[in-house]
Amino acid sequence: MRFLPSGSLAVIRALPLLLLCLSGFSHGQISYSITEEVKKGTVVGNIAKDLNIDIQELQSRAFQVVAGSNKYFDLNPKIGSLFVHDRIDREELCESKQKCFLNIELMAQNPIKLYRVEVSIIDINDNPPVFSLQKLVKNITENVVPGDRFALSAARDMDVGVNTVKSYSLGPNEHFSLDVQTYGQSLFPELVVQKPLDREKQSVFNLVLTSMDGGKPPRSGTLDITINVLDVNDNNPVFSKPLYKVKIEENAFVGTKILTVTATDSDEGVNGEIIYSLVDQHENAASDLFSINNQTGEIKIKGNIDYEESSAIELRVQAQDKGHSPKHTYCKVLIEVVDVNDNAPEISVTLLMSSVSEDIKPGTDVALITVSDKDSGTNGKVNCTILVPSPFKLQSSYKNYYSLLSNEPLDREQVSQYNITVLANDKGTPSLSSSHVITVHVSDVNDNAPSFPAAVINISLKENSPVGGLLASLTARDLDIGENALVSYSLIDTESSRVSNLMNINSHTGELYSLKTFDYEEIKRIQFQVQATDAGVPPLSSNVTVNVFVLDVNDNSPVFLPPYSEPGSVNTENIPYSAEAGYFVAKVRAVDADSGYNALLSYHITESKGTNLFRIGTSTGEIRTKRRMSDNDLKTHPLIITVSDNGEPSLSTTMSIEVVVVENLDSLQPSLRQVPVKEDNSSNLNLYLLIAIISVSVIFLLSLIALIAAKCYGTDGGFGRSSVPVVTTHPDGSWSYSKSTQQYDVCFSSDTLKSDVVVFPSQFPPPDAELISINEGDTFTRTQTLPSTVKVRPCLV
Repeated sequence: MRFLPSGSLAVIRALPLLLLCLSGFSHGQISYSITEEVKKGTVVGNIAKDLNIDIQELQSRAFQVVAGSNKYFDLNPKIGSLFVHDRIDREELCESKQKCFLNIELMAQNPIKLYRVEVSIIDINDNPPVFSLQKLVKNITENVVPGDRFALSAARDMDVGVNTVKSYSLGPNEHFSLDVQTYGQSLFPELVVQKPLDREKQSVFNLVLTSMDGGKPPRSGTLDITINVLDVNDNNPVFSKPLYKVKIEENAFVGTKILTVTATDSDEGVNGEIIYSLVDQHENAASDLFSINNQTGEIKIKGNIDYEESSAIELRVQAQDKGHSPKHTYCKVLIEVVDVNDNAPEISVTLLMSSVSEDIKPGTDVALITVSDKDSGTNGKVNCTILVPSPFKLQSSYKNYYSLLSNEPLDREQVSQYNITVLANDKGTPSLSSSHVITVHVSDVNDNAPSFPAAVINISLKENSPVGGLLASLTARDLDIGENALVSYSLIDTESSRVSNLMNINSHTGELYSLKTFDYEEIKRIQFQVQATDAGVPPLSSNVTVNVFVLDVNDNSPVFLPPYSEPGSVNTENIPYSAEAGYFVAKVRAVDADSGYNALLSYHITESKGTNLFRIGTSTGEIRTKRRMSDNDLKTHPLIITVSDNGEPSLSTTMSIEVVVVENLDSLQPSLRQVPVKEDNSSNLNLYLLIAIISVSVIFLLSLIALIAAKCYGTDGGFGRSSVPVVTTHPDGSWSYSKSTQQYDVCFSSDTLKSDVVVFPSQFPPPDAELISINEGDTFTRTQTLPSTVKVRPCLV
């Protein structure tokens, strides 16, 4: 077998076909291969040579193709070649079969013999991939998610082998990609969603799917894909404006159209059809005043519009689509009602702090003030001022907003609360105004120490008062309040004095108590300090000096001095029968350990028979006769002498003296007749007292002269206008000072421990009588201004 070359023949695979033909020849069958679509006349093979038959024999035996076996080949007997007689289309003959063969029968005559020839039709890439549809339309909802897959139509290629479909590609696109699945020898493309779809942004996607075969050169086929993004109700209606504003006059007619609201929905169909409605709010029943056309959005007046009720009306309009799951949105309609100036301004105050600390710095915000006026335009412009000057000021911040600021330092102790009147005036004609009182409380800081009512507090305490007795309530006042005014009290001990051993103070109330009983005769004054401390942070304190004066009480009875001091003894004095009236019998002396009026003594005599023969000086203690003796008088007169002090209650002591009447004192011992005999033991004392009296008299006289001179020098009249004092010295050693018609007696006590000069106008001095003390150093101290006339005499002679 051999192959006939031809310029139009396809490449024949020589070696394997030759072997095949040799194998078939042994069975009486020859095989050839030829590509489809070769030109007519293309030689397929040399029959004569392959059958080993001479050319002449082909002609003589009339070799020919059996009619009806095929129409595609014919035999040239002259040269013995089998050639293509008609167009060969493998796809038409074998469709999509992988192998395509044509069987040809040759017949020879004389003798008749049949030869079988098999021609293999080899495929060429003469068919592009072809899609079953020219255009593919797919509907995909816009709520698909990335990763969702959609099957596409596969392309068909009539060629086989490598000339069939080998790949698919998708035109550039960010929302979709292509994924090819292999099932056996077939490829199936799938559309994969890469990004979410939004119909409102892009509702249609035009894609081109390209199929490529494996031929050389490759051939391709395309498919136009139209993807319609189906709508879902994923968009809310949108108003043309979020806020509509309109002005209407109050009392406008019902049915008046004010405006039309418009909303659109990006969805389609029922998802984009809108229904309008008014939404009632808690503070505004919109449906009572206005109505809206649910199809057109036209708003009309339904009720009476009153500016005094509402100067601005806010409507809330809802737009809702008709989707299965309807979506809605809202807009506001602000209706301004035009009015006249018939409303006064309104003041709203917001306190930034419940109270203002008194140490607040000037310029600190205290309150925010908002002034509003229901009127509009000039009628609604407001000025705000403070009526009465105060430590605060107004500062405008923005339009009708003001800040109340502290302007001066505050002191809560002076003013704890401010009532600030804020006046607001509008600019309408006539102007209307209103006021508001802002109460600002000033809170306390600990800037005041506790203070006592005086720097020194004097307290009087009677001697012998029981232990634990309340002396006084020491109260310190703290001008602060609260914890800052919570005062505690304490005693201050010094190195030289431990007052805490004598006194105790209640730390909360300031009540002062004694810890011991005091004796005036031992201590007369206790001086210490009390500290008051508040509970502030830091605490403040102050001190007060406390003088506790121990007052004398009449707790000591008078005591008779010698020679009459022995208790229970009866003393005897002798007087002559010839004694005249006023005869000096005896002189008793007594002292009292108390002082003042409690030590002012008076003497009284009690005669047992009531003969009324003797008298005693109430202040001197001298016993004298009242009259001459008579024969009827007794010879012995027992006298009971009582000495009483001037205390309340008065204490007294008694002693007995027996006066014996004798005919002649000369017969008695001189010691019994002379009074000075009993006073020998006190003669030195009398001498000292006499010296003291003289010294005091001289000092007192000089003081009076100096006082009179100073007084006269200070007046225009000189000495001529002042009365001249008169100082008189008496034989018994007393003296008197007279400036007017009144006369006062001064009595010196004979107590050796203390010497007092008691000045009193009569036998019993008044409560305000003063004391003139002669100390042990013979120093005369005058504690008060002496009365007009003073008479001084010793209490004992």
